[in-house]
Amino acid sequence: MRRLALFVFSLSTWLLLVWPYQPATGEWDLESLYVGLFSAFLVSILFIGIFTRTPKKFLEPKRWFWLMVYIPVFVFYMIRANLQVVYLALHPKMPIAPGIVKVRTSLKTDSGLTALANSITLTPGTLTIDLDLEEGCLYVHWLKMSSADEEEATQMIVSRFEKYLSRIFE
Repeated sequence: MRRLALFVFSLSTWLLLVWPYQPATGEWDLESLYVGLFSAFLVSILFIGIFTRTPKKFLEPKRWFWLMVYIPVFVFYMIRANLQVVYLALHPKMPIAPGIVKVRTSLKTDSGLTALANSITLTPGTLTIDLDLEEGCLYVHWLKMSSADEEEATQMIVSRFEKYLSRIFE
């Protein structure tokens, strides 16, 4: 069941990224389709060990709903952070204050923690550098550290993503 779910997920991702169907002609690009099938098959064999242990949860509509809500929120914060980094880079005094801050998370699943760490890293100006599973915290390098306080930093960096990711992955 897990292998089949991984195959379907991999093939779906491939098809969405490549889009081998040509609506103008009504034909499929068979080479891309075959490469997608082969790649999805290979992924389902090689990466089953790191795929979710409960693929049934993956198909729950409420998780997909929260994912669709999360994507624009993430894009908003990513664009905002890009503009902040541009401002810092172009400012004559370059007012950066880099530092490493410890932030807490209530996420427990591997998938949820990975999504949070990647969301932080993909947001310009922040980079997740370590994860402590026992304490439930991440260490984040911050280009302009607004606060060294753990609670304030958690509120500024983690909370905007965590409330959505907990609904998707927990």
